[in-house]
Amino acid sequence: MQELTYIGCIVSWGLYNTLDAANAIEVHEQTIRAHGVPEIINSDQECQYTSKEWLEACEQHKIKVSMDGRARCLDNIWIERFWRTIKREYIYLNPEDNAGSLRRGIAGYIDYYNNRRYHQGIGHRIPAQVYACAA
Repeated sequence: MQELTYIGCIVSWGLYNTLDAANAIEVHEQTIRAHGVPEIINSDQECQYTSKEWLEACEQHKIKVSMDGRARCLDNIWIERFWRTIKREYIYLNPEDNAGSLRRGIAGYIDYYNNRRYHQGIGHRIPAQVYACAA
């Protein structure tokens, strides 16, 4: 899954079965259309984010690129926590037989996560109450 976030909110995502840069760029462009161009984008060092295509897509919009250190999951702990949460609270509990069902389930969970789930890290509030995170 590719996702783009504000701190505390998932604002855009896509489900793919490869790590192609084109997939990350598709989510990137979708997010820019919906939310505007960010000043900076942070990612890990997966191949899609170190590719020439990804870096050119960011450069085209004059977005500064920031990458976490290699093998440094704590550099972007917020998204790492999201991955743990969605796996434990949804994916492991709801195994799906097809991609369409998985997409619908993830979409529903992200809506719940952004709009109804209380988060300890923001004072037991709901992200949509704190951030502009309509997905």
